[in-house]
Amino acid sequence: MSDRFFLDTNIFVYCFDRTAPAKARRALQLIRTAVETRKGIVSYQVVQEFFNVALRRFTQPMAISDAEQYLSTVFRPLLAVHSSPALYGEALRLSAQFRFSWYDSLIVAAAIEGQCRILYSEDLQSGQRIGNLEIKNPFL
Repeated sequence: MSDRFFLDTNIFVYCFDRTAPAKARRALQLIRTAVETRKGIVSYQVVQEFFNVALRRFTQPMAISDAEQYLSTVFRPLLAVHSSPALYGEALRLSAQFRFSWYDSLIVAAAIEGQCRILYSEDLQSGQRIGNLEIKNPFL
């Protein structure tokens, strides 16, 4: 069994949330562990969703130069799952079987494709198992 883990978009967003310091600390801890151990991964979807929020919805939007630096130092080492017809097919199957939203299905499918043991997400049911993958809410 792989000891890889997948980080959902909300982990990265909370890292910058000054209104939730406990969540920000936990998120930063997970991201540091992911980068330092090279056991954490993300998909292109996570990168896209994060930058959509960071560049447009943060109270003080992230500067492009800061976004480029974050892409280079944080996301590039973690980016392991690319979009593909197989990923979309698995996401459709998961959506039908578990009644996940389309975007949640893509996250779960990417974690499975990346052979992760844990998917850290606040958006799904903590403790739920899908095959060898366990969903965990890191903020509980």
